[in-house]
Amino acid sequence: METNQFGKKGWTPDRIGDLSGKTYVITGTTSGTGFEAAKILLSKGAKVIMLNRNQNKAENTIAILKQELGNDIDLKNIQMDLSKQESVKTAAEEVLKIVPQIDALICNAAIAQVPKQTLTVDGWESQMGTNYFGNWTLQALLFPFIKKSKGRIVTVGSMGYDMGIKTIKFDDLNWDKDYTPNDAYSQSKLAQIMSMYELQDRLKKAGKIDVNAYACHPGSSRTNLINTSGSLMMKFIFNLMKLSPLTQSAEKGAYPQLMCATEPNLDQSGFYGPTGRSNWVGPVGSHKLEPHAKDKAVANRLWELSEKETGVKWNL
Repeated sequence: METNQFGKKGWTPDRIGDLSGKTYVITGTTSGTGFEAAKILLSKGAKVIMLNRNQNKAENTIAILKQELGNDIDLKNIQMDLSKQESVKTAAEEVLKIVPQIDALICNAAIAQVPKQTLTVDGWESQMGTNYFGNWTLQALLFPFIKKSKGRIVTVGSMGYDMGIKTIKFDDLNWDKDYTPNDAYSQSKLAQIMSMYELQDRLKKAGKIDVNAYACHPGSSRTNLINTSGSLMMKFIFNLMKLSPLTQSAEKGAYPQLMCATEPNLDQSGFYGPTGRSNWVGPVGSHKLEPHAKDKAVANRLWELSEKETGVKWNL
């Protein structure tokens, strides 16, 4: 057991100073960890741009946050559907029009455990298309502003990266054979995490060391993720789990992404999340990442494939 660099209680938002003049872009903030992260950043004086698919829910979220934090908070929503490349491109353009800088892009939104193989409009398996290719394009398009701001990219992965096939199924990316909700989800999360460490290497090579990329995960938090896309059985199991000591609040689930977005001089090579039982709960800090998530050959192949599939290249 590594000792936690932030002490016995681990990292907590008390460590965040005044964020006035800073701008954060967060995806998926209408509930769960994204909502809690936005609320904490706003409470510290930051400007927050939320990217959400559902405009009504987003407006409702803005109203709730203003009620809780006061009308002076600097908050805006831009409509974006992460599962559609065109929507991601349009949203990225909007963001670049209205923000002076991006101190951190927090990629929090995801879908999970989709019961049957479903394809996105762009022709990818839905979890890979949303969780991975959607984020790939968003990150690449916002990168010039992040670079200008010497900012950060924070990817919210999941311990699911270690629960599936533990590699990228290049010969059948869409799971036309042997689709299972868990394997497809796991691959999408592995790809998300893997691309962060690959990005770090590429930034170093390009001499761009003032942009940092981080991978983290929320642990097992009481959120609606499974309820929005999982099968009935999955929902039943998950809702029972929510009552167990193996889960924590959505607010605690937001700590890893907040730490990666704000903590000064945080080591990029770490993988951040709860450090307690099975990394589901407990004090937040850096913990073990299985070697398959840093497999250089797979990561490199995935990067090249992503450029080809999306037609989007990073301007490193």
